Amino acid sequence: MNTITIGMEEDIPRHVPKITDITLADIPAQIGLFPLAGALLLPWGKLPLNVFEPRYVALLEDAISSHRLIGMIQPQDEDDDESAPDLHEIGCIGRISSFTERNDGSFAVTLSGIMRFRVIRELPEYRGYRVARIDASGFVSDLTENSPAPLDRPRLMDSLKRYFRAHRLKTSWNAIEQMEDETLLIVLPMLVPFTADEKQSLLEAESLHDRADILFALLDDTPDFPEDDS
Repeated sequence: MNTITIGMEEDIPRHVPKITDITLADIPAQIGLFPLAGALLLPWGKLPLNVFEPRYVALLEDAISSHRLIGMIQPQDEDDDESAPDLHEIGCIGRISSFTERNDGSFAVTLSGIMRFRVIRELPEYRGYRVARIDASGFVSDLTENSPAPLDRPRLMDSLKRYFRAHRLKTSWNAIEQMEDETLLIVLPMLVPFTADEKQSLLEAESLHDRADILFALLDDTPDFPEDDS
């Protein structure tokens, strides 16, 4: 099937800014929340989601029709099955960068991580989903790409392979080895199946250097297993 490309006039302003043009002024004072244990979104990362619960379908509909931003945040207790569990204080704002609506009304969505935020207080629910007044000013550095100190890549690959052996996981090592250091510090925390609390500690790290230290600590806290020759 051929793709039809439609050009845009340069002088027509966008309803929402391009992801790379977002500034602190574009972040709303309140935002709809998507609490989800174990789902880590980091600034500059990509998170695919399948959305089917009516309240979160409503959240997506409202975000798509406005600023296209939602607040990904984790419950404090990943085993809490209450409809409104207590939430961590810090989450990450995600921009809806692509979505597909299925025939059954559910959505396949990709979120692009913009910046972290801190919950100031929760507001009354709207259309079934939770809403909070937020402050993102303490995380303005998330809006710019920062180069971390060089990673000890041999140590990282050794720790990562030991972790994957211990948990019987598989991945494309060639793809990982080709990633830049900064990309690894975004992809690995989201890819590796750490616990919800461990993922939260990676989200809350003050800098990429701190995130790297936490990542090494989590990977190294794994017993070694022999290589599987099968």
